[in-house]
Amino acid sequence: QVRLAESGGGSVQAGGSLRLSCAASERAFTTSGMGWFRQAPGKEREFVAAIDWSGDNTYYKDSVEGRFTISRDNTKNTMYLQMNSLKPEDTAVYYCTAGSFSGMRQGAVYWGQGTQVTVSS
Repeated sequence: QVRLAESGGGSVQAGGSLRLSCAASERAFTTSGMGWFRQAPGKEREFVAAIDWSGDNTYYKDSVEGRFTISRDNTKNTMYLQMNSLKPEDTAVYYCTAGSFSGMRQGAVYWGQGTQVTVSS
């Protein structure tokens, strides 16, 4: 069974930082990639970042490149999203995902329940 549990969401002012964590079951960590998606109110869910099983390869949505960093600790079965220089447009529910690394931008196989991130101006 695949389990993904996000934590670390909250409210922050523009320019601030948050770090999201995703605790994953062993099976989730055997997929070729993991990632983060987000969904803002009234908008479609969108890809944010992906990381391969080794942690050596990553890619990002253009608007978060340079501000967000995805990483993973395979010894703890945990993935992270460090978010810096947050903007109000980053406000969304953030989802942890697992699936194909190369195909993550198009979608994921497994999804967590999501954690709310709110950035105020």
